[in-house]
Amino acid sequence: MISRLGLKLSLLILVVTLAADVLSFSARIVIDMVISEGNSSTENIIASVASSIVIGTLLSFIAGSLFLKPLVELIRATKRVSEGDYSVQVDVGWAEKHTVRELSDLIKVFNEMTRELDRTAMFNSDFIASFSHEFKTPLVSIRGFARQLYNGDLTPEQQKEFSRIILEETEYLSELSANTLLLTSLETSDIVADKKEFQLDEQLRTCMLRLEPQWTEKDIDIDMELDEVKFTWNEQTLSHVWNNLFDNAVKFTPKGGKISVSCHRNAGVITIRVRDTGCGIPQHALPHIFEKFYQADSSHATKGNGLGLPLAKMIVERCGGRIGVQSEPGRGTEFTVILPEDGSLLGRNSENIQHSPDGKI
Repeated sequence: MISRLGLKLSLLILVVTLAADVLSFSARIVIDMVISEGNSSTENIIASVASSIVIGTLLSFIAGSLFLKPLVELIRATKRVSEGDYSVQVDVGWAEKHTVRELSDLIKVFNEMTRELDRTAMFNSDFIASFSHEFKTPLVSIRGFARQLYNGDLTPEQQKEFSRIILEETEYLSELSANTLLLTSLETSDIVADKKEFQLDEQLRTCMLRLEPQWTEKDIDIDMELDEVKFTWNEQTLSHVWNNLFDNAVKFTPKGGKISVSCHRNAGVITIRVRDTGCGIPQHALPHIFEKFYQADSSHATKGNGLGLPLAKMIVERCGGRIGVQSEPGRGTEFTVILPEDGSLLGRNSENIQHSPDGKI
């Protein structure tokens, strides 16, 4: 692109030069007709040179202004970007009409770059603000209850309760930090280390057994229908997906409810479904549940940091798969994870996966 642009600039200079010579020659003829024939040859030469300089300068100025105006605007916009203003955009309409295609394409690429930078800057700002808020709230709670414990004059029951709250808040902060670090690592690196083959069905059973005290206490019926499936990826990282989905299912399923987990392999893909009979997700919240720090339960009646589902989504997509959700308030929620058996890419975007009556996607 730069070579073609340089070539066209050279051709423009040549055309301007030739045009200036032609016009100066024409001007010289007019001057000879106006000025008496008694002028010396030196005066004629000076007049020719002067007319060539004036006409050539005017032509160069006009052509350069029209041709290079988009480039001047691009330079100014680049300076604004270097100063931290990512909202700047260069007018493409003028460039398309008054300059070469290569410069117009360069401006379009520049505008796309600034739009992406602006989105990234806004995301980083929102992420930092959300993370600071999520981090600050439990810290204030820990400080308050720790001060009460330090001051003393508490009953044994109060001491136990305050200690329990501090323990829960520290566990929450630990999970928040770990999820944030893992999420950042996945976003900034394209390499996933420690890939190995493992039994996916056994991993699902292990992750569900980890929550046995919780679903036993709520008398939740667990139904697992798992095919023997082998999968190759980072086993520890993938377990975050099932831990989050199972934890949410147990958390939002009422006492005496049911959680169903299935894992089947068919036509080169592995399909895992996690369904509960819980409270469901409001329809207005469904498009946002994979956004960082978003929590459908605005009342915070259930503890969460809003990073579990975004983390699960990113991990599944890094596996080459996709994740979707179907939910209806009062009738439960079903998450569907589809993984490629051979490691090929199924899709980069999670979506609300639609189900036909027979349960197929």
